[in-house]
Amino acid sequence: MNSRPRQLALVLDHAESYARDDFLSGPGDNSALRLIDCWPDWPANAMALVGPEGSGKTHLAMIWASAAGARVISGHALATAEIPTALATGALVVEDAANAADERALFHLINLAREEKAYLLFTARTVPATWPVAVPDLVSRLRALPVATLAAPDDAMLRAVMVKLAADRQLKLDEAVVGYLSTHIERSFAAARAAVIALDNEALRLRRPATRALAAEIFRDRSFLR
Repeated sequence: MNSRPRQLALVLDHAESYARDDFLSGPGDNSALRLIDCWPDWPANAMALVGPEGSGKTHLAMIWASAAGARVISGHALATAEIPTALATGALVVEDAANAADERALFHLINLAREEKAYLLFTARTVPATWPVAVPDLVSRLRALPVATLAAPDDAMLRAVMVKLAADRQLKLDEAVVGYLSTHIERSFAAARAAVIALDNEALRLRRPATRALAAEIFRDRSFLR
């Protein structure tokens, strides 16, 4: 029996690039990308980007924030006293807006943005009409928000996303590795992200290259495999 201690890899944060040129566009995000590119000619001052985890909502929101000079806040951080300051630049991104901790603050934000002709971009996994709010006037405002949806990736997009995520981590994946992963993980952006992170961490721990053989070893019993 091998009694050698298991060596742990030092896991470091890896910054993802949110540059416009690094956004991977495909059929599933055409409407969302058009929304960002056509600003400020929006059909309303407030819009929503909706899609599953890892689908590119934050990337698109950061592209827009850079173009519009928008500040960025999480839904959890919304508080009525901070809203005028949050809107000071005339544009604001609210990430994970469906989980806003204070729905009256969200209501106040939408009203104040309309009065000041400021722009709002909400990101969420579900459409605003289904967010768990009780204030009747807020319900009606959320139902009226125009929505751009990002869909689950097709095979080509899934492969491209894995290559980008690996590049962000300075990890080189050859076609054999990408092909193996794309046919063995759930077809979702979240699964692609989890697979790349797991492969990178294990390659570092074992001091081995991220080959197809290594991928087969470590993903054989992983919960995100099909």
